[in-house]
Amino acid sequence: MSPDYPLGRTLDLSLDLIARAHSVPVPDDPSALEVLSDAELRPGLDAIIAGREGSDLWVFAYGSLMWNPEFPVAERRIGTVRGFHRRFCLLQRRFRGTPERPGFVLALDRGGLCRGVAFRLPDSEIREALMPVWRREMRGRGYVARWLPVATEAGTVSALTFLANRASDRYAGRLSDAEIAEKIAVACGHKGPSAEYLFRTVEACERLGIRDRHLWSLQALVAERLRACAPGA
Repeated sequence: MSPDYPLGRTLDLSLDLIARAHSVPVPDDPSALEVLSDAELRPGLDAIIAGREGSDLWVFAYGSLMWNPEFPVAERRIGTVRGFHRRFCLLQRRFRGTPERPGFVLALDRGGLCRGVAFRLPDSEIREALMPVWRREMRGRGYVARWLPVATEAGTVSALTFLANRASDRYAGRLSDAEIAEKIAVACGHKGPSAEYLFRTVEACERLGIRDRHLWSLQALVAERLRACAPGA
């Protein structure tokens, strides 16, 4: 994960470039990804809650949760998880892709380390607090959940963390950055382009002072491909 670029450098990828390349809306196709209902999700949520340690409730964010957590936040800290690294390794056939042109979303895969954001949720009923993020991350069967230690400057906390589910048919393994960029550049679903997810994540990392060579490499490769096909680019 050693970076080879300075923080604050101008990104090659931009929302304007992405919009020019993906100007045609994509309708939702519910058949592209079968999602679990709340009733189907509750046993897994109950099981993860039963294994919780500590009194405070933390969630570790390393992708879209950094810039769109969708839950109330009482405190946030930059933190590091060891033993896993951030990688675009989960195919997205709905939301930001289609079965014909699947995109990618981030997950934590084995090895290395990952810097992200540990969010502490306000004191409340734990199931009510966690269900929104549990629904968002677990309904597509792409992740497994674990309580992992997150090292922060103010001490180590135990945080709910979503790892790549290697048994899922969405798990793509370790493709090269060029192979991933090819899919991200052309993928778009009813929630928007896969490239927008990438852009907002890189932007969030840069803003937070988090260096990640994988993300930086991908944003340059995707921008190059979009400029080749976007009108007026």
